Amino acid sequence: MSLRIGTRGSALALAQAQTVADRLGAELVTIASEGDRSTASLASLGGSGVFATALREALRAGEVDAVVHSFKDLPTAPAEGLAIAAVPRRADARDALCARDGLTLDTLPQGARVGTGSPRRRAQLAARRPDLELVDIRGNVDTRLGRVGSDEPERALDAVVLALAGLDRLGRLDAATELLPLAEWPTAPAQGALAIETRLGDEQRVAELDHRPTRLAAEAERGVLARLEAGCAAPIGASSFLEDGLLYLSARVYAPDGGAQLTASHALYVDDSPRPAAELAERVAEELLAEGAAELAPLQADGPGPEGTE
Repeated sequence: MSLRIGTRGSALALAQAQTVADRLGAELVTIASEGDRSTASLASLGGSGVFATALREALRAGEVDAVVHSFKDLPTAPAEGLAIAAVPRRADARDALCARDGLTLDTLPQGARVGTGSPRRRAQLAARRPDLELVDIRGNVDTRLGRVGSDEPERALDAVVLALAGLDRLGRLDAATELLPLAEWPTAPAQGALAIETRLGDEQRVAELDHRPTRLAAEAERGVLARLEAGCAAPIGASSFLEDGLLYLSARVYAPDGGAQLTASHALYVDDSPRPAAELAERVAEELLAEGAAELAPLQADGPGPEGTE
């Protein structure tokens, strides 16, 4: 019997899961989640892994052998009886501006309407261009892109901000008019990374897909969220990478209105620590807290959750 891989049914989720299924010779099983069925804002849905719950229930019930998540959408707390068995090589973690007429953030007209469902992106946009009109949006990639330059005045947007990895997986890189550099525009912890989850004891069935540098970087970024106890309403960006044995991590906390921000950056040699990602995340988070991150942004939310899964 072939391995059964559970996935959400959105075009992006299917594209992501198909890359995993192809490498494992597995079959896909589509599972609907509350996040897919609801039209409410992501923050209002609770933030406790709204896109992961149905997948995990199917995994525990034995309906599938593994599930594929966008790693950034998972709560940081471990799931009982389950394990992140593999984190494949990461796609590009940057955000992309997708604007009408080839515009960039600097060339968007005064008062341009820009859509995003992410508190982090709202804060970043407000900090960079306080004159913009920011519009809360939901929907898959094609739905969001369809609003850019729309002929319907109530739906029309001048631009949206989306994850470059999602655009790439859907073959829509042509929609990007500007790629936003991570040093200036850190993205969601673990953005661009996938997480393959199995039941405890079944990890070896997918372990061949694990990419250690990606796992270390994603776990370091998510470790900042865990230490800050930050929820989906917290505007936090993070960026980590492994180079020549040295793991780097930078994280930034924004005021919701973009009016202020705090950044902390550290690095360590992975061979010098038994838990390098966790240790590095602790250093960065402690510095952010010492500098006043808890007063700057709403951190004590109901648990990490999706900041805009598409």
